[in-house]
Amino acid sequence: MKRIWIDFKERPWWRKIIDILLVLFALAGFAIIGAWAFYQLGFTKNKGTIDKNYRYMMSVSEMESLKDSTLTPEQIDELRLTQYARLAAYARFYPVNARLILHAAQRCDDPTMVDKMIRASMMYVGDNPDYTAFSQRLESLINSRPVEQNPHIIPWMNTVEWEALKQAIVKDSALLNEAGRLTGVEPRLIAGCLIGEQIRLFNSSRETFKKYLGPVKVLSVQSQFSYGVNGIKDHTAQAVESHLKDPSSEYYMGRRYEHLLDFETENHADERYKRLVDYRNHLYSYIYTGCILHQTMLQWKRAGYDISDRPDILFTLFNVGFSQSHPNPEPQCGGSHINVSGHTYTFGAIGFDFYYSGELADAFPFWKQRFISGDGPSMSQEEIEDIQDNMSDCNRPQRGLEYIKNDDEPQQGVTAHSNDEEDEPTFTPAMAY
Repeated sequence: MKRIWIDFKERPWWRKIIDILLVLFALAGFAIIGAWAFYQLGFTKNKGTIDKNYRYMMSVSEMESLKDSTLTPEQIDELRLTQYARLAAYARFYPVNARLILHAAQRCDDPTMVDKMIRASMMYVGDNPDYTAFSQRLESLINSRPVEQNPHIIPWMNTVEWEALKQAIVKDSALLNEAGRLTGVEPRLIAGCLIGEQIRLFNSSRETFKKYLGPVKVLSVQSQFSYGVNGIKDHTAQAVESHLKDPSSEYYMGRRYEHLLDFETENHADERYKRLVDYRNHLYSYIYTGCILHQTMLQWKRAGYDISDRPDILFTLFNVGFSQSHPNPEPQCGGSHINVSGHTYTFGAIGFDFYYSGELADAFPFWKQRFISGDGPSMSQEEIEDIQDNMSDCNRPQRGLEYIKNDDEPQQGVTAHSNDEEDEPTFTPAMAY
């Protein structure tokens, strides 16, 4: 070894560099070959181990899903209540996890997922006697009260009229949602106005309902004094059209909506009537309704009173009309009196009942913002024409028929009025607008 070192020292410098490089390359080669052999012989493999909670995990994953079960909707609802009771208990001790599980569960069709998520996270709870005792006490309290077989808590929703009307409204859900998009109004609000008017009509003409409307589940279309499925008067429709075009108006909805109700012909009165009294396509009725709601909300907002979160007031003001809409700090719910199976309601109350009942929430979900501003660009000509194309060629009653008696002779001096006493808004002394 000493001799090798002496020979190395006596060599020229360039030879020393070559020798050093050869040694380094040799060492690198040995290292690579050694690492390869170490890997091939399996020394780098992690054999792992079985998780101590594997049986628990398996039991969670194998929990039977209720998605494809044969349980009735009522039984599934009862199970859901128990599951959410457990989640409520969980929230007292682990609020972050409870909030995450609830958020995920609301977007999941399988109610068993709540149980699975709670049980999965419970692996980390350990022995927590306080949580266990609280959870058992809460579940025991719920189970101690049997489920009452009571009807719908809202009386008018227990009627056959409502069951038929629901089906008719769902048939029109695409048009209602399109009207909401076009007018910047939550479709559920437009549907609430429709329900108030249709419930009134169904109960003021019960024999007609039983014979015609009920069996086929269709909406009633008015063609005298008030027009369409929402009972919009001609002068109200004209006011809506005028407000759309007038930037100085307190009702002005914005540039985006200016051409929403543009006419195709010069005969606006006839075309307006055909729009509203359309038995096959109710889109225009819903567009006018959306505009009334939007314009009234803006009138109050510009006066310093924001009623965008007061559906009861919006429904009331839709019913009583622009002439009765007077912004004030204490608006009250009211409107036409509607008698349903011995109970008297106001138009605003029926809309309010529907809005917060959860009924038809799949068809008309709640928007985060009930009204969308019209500050954007104007509608294109193509968009305007698409709206106008929705008017059908159905046969409509003769316009002005409400002024003609049975002898078919026009009556002089006859003023348009309701063909039904409840067609006009009825007020209580305490109402303020």
